[in-house]
Amino acid sequence: MDHSQHTEMPIDPAMDHAGHNQPEGAQHDQHGGHDKHEGHNPEMFRDRLWVSLALTVPILYFSEQFQKWFGYRAADFAGVEWINPVLATFLFIYAGAVFLKGGRNEIRDRAPGMMTLISIAISVAYFYSLAVSLGVDGEPFYWELATLLDVMLLGHWIEMRSVQSASRALDDLAAMVPTVAHLVDSGGEITDVQVDSLKIGDQILIRPGEQVSVDGSIVEGASTMNEAFLTGESRPVTKGTGDEVVAGAVNGEGALTAEVTRLGDDTALSQIMRLVEEAQASRGRFQVLADRAAFWLTVIAVGVSVPTLVAWLAFGSEGTSFAVARSVTVLVIACPHALGLAIPLVNMNATSVSAKNGILVRNREAFERGRSIQFVALDKTGTLTEGRFVVSAVTAVAMSEEEALDITAALEQQSEHPLAAAIVDAADGTNTRSSNVSAVPGHGLEGIVDGAPWRVGRPEWASELGLQVETVAQDALDAADQRGSSAVVLMDTERVRAVITLDDKVRDSAHHAISSLKAMGIEPVMITGDAEAVAASVARELGIDRYHARVLPNQKADIVKELKTEGPTAFVGDGINDAPALLTADLGVAIGAGTNVAIESADLVLVNDDPSDVARALKLARATRRKMLQNLGWATGYNVVALPLAAGVGVGAGILLSPAVGGLFMSASTVIVAINAMLLRGIDLE
Repeated sequence: MDHSQHTEMPIDPAMDHAGHNQPEGAQHDQHGGHDKHEGHNPEMFRDRLWVSLALTVPILYFSEQFQKWFGYRAADFAGVEWINPVLATFLFIYAGAVFLKGGRNEIRDRAPGMMTLISIAISVAYFYSLAVSLGVDGEPFYWELATLLDVMLLGHWIEMRSVQSASRALDDLAAMVPTVAHLVDSGGEITDVQVDSLKIGDQILIRPGEQVSVDGSIVEGASTMNEAFLTGESRPVTKGTGDEVVAGAVNGEGALTAEVTRLGDDTALSQIMRLVEEAQASRGRFQVLADRAAFWLTVIAVGVSVPTLVAWLAFGSEGTSFAVARSVTVLVIACPHALGLAIPLVNMNATSVSAKNGILVRNREAFERGRSIQFVALDKTGTLTEGRFVVSAVTAVAMSEEEALDITAALEQQSEHPLAAAIVDAADGTNTRSSNVSAVPGHGLEGIVDGAPWRVGRPEWASELGLQVETVAQDALDAADQRGSSAVVLMDTERVRAVITLDDKVRDSAHHAISSLKAMGIEPVMITGDAEAVAASVARELGIDRYHARVLPNQKADIVKELKTEGPTAFVGDGINDAPALLTADLGVAIGAGTNVAIESADLVLVNDDPSDVARALKLARATRRKMLQNLGWATGYNVVALPLAAGVGVGAGILLSPAVGGLFMSASTVIVAINAMLLRGIDLE
């Protein structure tokens, strides 16, 4: 049947972007851009970690420091002194290669950070230790080298594993469009052909329930078309001769013949695909706090190490070996064992907490960006509303409301339309039966109920039939129009006998979601492709002051851009039409019941379809940010004491920090960082 006022929810088939727009001064890829190198994936880091751990065990066993600490003597045999140098050489080449390449890239990009510091540390530790093994006075750093590589590989494995996700958005978009079209030739014959063989001006048949394969203009037939995937408009749009149809839209109940007007990359769906591609391509990687800390730690470590060497050579009496040892100790102690785990461990625990609360994290930077959000833009249909209709009012003329609903439901039982289903549900199993029911394309249904003829359909049908509309019925239609509600009229042979009003049901949790956001000082903004009246009604009900109606996909992204000029902005949506906006926002949040494209384009996914989880996610983001800052403080703070002592400033007082004690400092810092990250699991998000 066809109800022009019917509102149908999106029925489209169900991208993890690497990052978002960078703040000024964050132009380099994190970790030296290791994600950009082919083969850098969680499995690669995992495999190298296991090999590194396996080789670390004998290195620790044969280490002189460990033998002294734990009071044992390692096995003694010919060539034993070369076990650690050989194993360390293999580790340096095999496990350290990824960091050395990353450090090289950071230096090439003039943006030294974590990779640079790790590269300097492992290079100095390895070559100095090798020199000691070859006869230079000093203590080797083999065990520090091995454990540093272990921790760094572990940190990168955790980080990459927590965010691994293939970007399938464009594949999902392309899969929507049929590959076969029904070509109508000049003689009226219908032949199935490949879509890519069509030409502008060809005519195609679009059968009921089918998706449109190309953009075109209707030359014959009448129907309704679900274009929610493109416009966000929740109502099916009535289509007739001369109207446009777009690729990906779903035809309603009537067969249509359309003339092809746009093909391939020119279709509206392809334009959305380009928006998604452009949004992905425009992203730079967000520089994580650990990289910033590593940059300054690199500067400080090198800045202290070189003067230490020069000072002890120029003014010290302990000799060259002592001076070199002091300089190397500074660099080794500055190695970011804890810093390498500070962010990944917090992210891992935050991800676990969010999962228990029905929030899936698809982007490692989501929690870092989420803490400063000032605006949350929300799509209406499927996000603030459930995407299904309920009967909100029945206005009857010269009959009871129950009788009017029963007769309407008796006719609507023959329809597959979403509004028909809502009316049948509202009638709650009526026993009224209908017969001789037939569809009138573009209008509605007609049939016999209890021996009398009835019609049900769009309000305009009554005017076309010249039927009388009582004042009470007209008032109900006017009220529905003002609220943006959908209206279905029941008619006998003389007049309109009832007006049934239906509304998209606002989610029960939407009120709590909006109030929670406001309580956090965050302003909610509704953006929808739906009509002005519908948007205004939902905004009033939820207490949303700012909203935008009849917004197209590219306009949603533009509105998000405008909001971003006022402050950090999150966008919450569920449809394909939301993908560009999800990518444009500082934080993209997808409702879990939405399309694959929306989910793949988001940073966070609300599994439980509960918009209140947006506020919970932002609370967790703020707590996560605090933990990150605390961990970075712990991870770097020990250097305030350790670096000066390693440089030898306390020699005069008999205080000298050896590499072994420096290693204990690093180990303690790592333990503190791990415990602090675990405390995140106890956060209350209510």
